[in-house]
Amino acid sequence: MSPKVPNYRHVVLFKFFDKTPTATVSSIEKAFHALAEKLPFVTAFEWGHNSSPEKLDQGFTHCFIVTFAKPEDRDKYLPHPDHQAFCREFLDPNLEKVCVVDFLSQD
Repeated sequence: MSPKVPNYRHVVLFKFFDKTPTATVSSIEKAFHALAEKLPFVTAFEWGHNSSPEKLDQGFTHCFIVTFAKPEDRDKYLPHPDHQAFCREFLDPNLEKVCVVDFLSQD
């Protein structure tokens, strides 16, 4: 078995304002995916809706995982003009709360 190459994960949880229309949330999902596909230092992108029965989600409904080869690629991503524009246009007016956790994956 060959050694696993670690990945750097950027995990983002979103809680939208109650007033945010479903169509707007859908456009945010699509725009986030398009952003990840556009940036060459993003190696993978996953997302989904919370479906945990534990009721520990604190209102977070969406989880997005952006994967990079190394932390330095995340450091390019955060201030990137396209990422900043996405945040200003889609997230700032629609998010009540956000949680971000970054980590280097382990075996």
